[in-house]
Amino acid sequence: MKRFGRGLVFALVLALAAPLHSAHAGTACEQVAQDADSFVKAVKLAENTSAALDASGAEVALIARVGQDLSKYDLRYSHMAYAWRDHPKGRWTVVHLLNQCGTASSKVFDQGLANFFLDDLFAYESQIVIPGAPSQKRIAAMLASGAPARLHGAHYNMLAFPYSTKYQNSNQWVLETYAASESAIEDRGAAQSWLKQAGYAPDTIWVPSVKRLGARVFRANVAFDDHPLGRRIAGQIDIVTVESVVRFVKKRDSAVTESVVGIR
Repeated sequence: MKRFGRGLVFALVLALAAPLHSAHAGTACEQVAQDADSFVKAVKLAENTSAALDASGAEVALIARVGQDLSKYDLRYSHMAYAWRDHPKGRWTVVHLLNQCGTASSKVFDQGLANFFLDDLFAYESQIVIPGAPSQKRIAAMLASGAPARLHGAHYNMLAFPYSTKYQNSNQWVLETYAASESAIEDRGAAQSWLKQAGYAPDTIWVPSVKRLGARVFRANVAFDDHPLGRRIAGQIDIVTVESVVRFVKKRDSAVTESVVGIR
């Protein structure tokens, strides 16, 4: 498992305070006017991402955005979602889990690409991960079924342990629903068992006790009590990152392609 420096949790937790607009991936929420330049950039990124998706011929893709600067920790993307071409609500609808404005709850949302990028981004860049055609069909079938709701854990934790059903975060929901597309899975426990057997490896961050205490006291959407006691005492916090999901999908599917889309 990859390990990251001790400052990552400050980057993750302090990022919760960024002013945003509605429900977001692990962030606090305030009603603020959208900066015109940021709005134009977000819409342009959505247009470029949509064009890249169209050109790919894909039915389903995994897409990720850059919500915070995590470069010091060898991380680029903070939040992952599905982009589904033939969603009943419109072409290239984004399906993802979002935290309810810094609270301890979440919901699964269907959004347009523009809304996906209207989230106070650190960088106007998207990652597109396209599985092979058979996997895309399985994911599309999963998204059209009851699995997205069935595998949703409403108790949100930004640093949720990958092998506990007590909490869930956005990237974990993507990972568990991906597992449901690969196997006959009825609940989160079964999804996590399958992921462990299939060799999914989370990333590890180091969080000293004082930072764990501060995060838990001041943020409703950060908890550590789902992590194994021994690793928690040692400050070793295992989490589902975008990078770990991409590694796992590529391990499962040799036909995966990746691309990065930006703006000029």
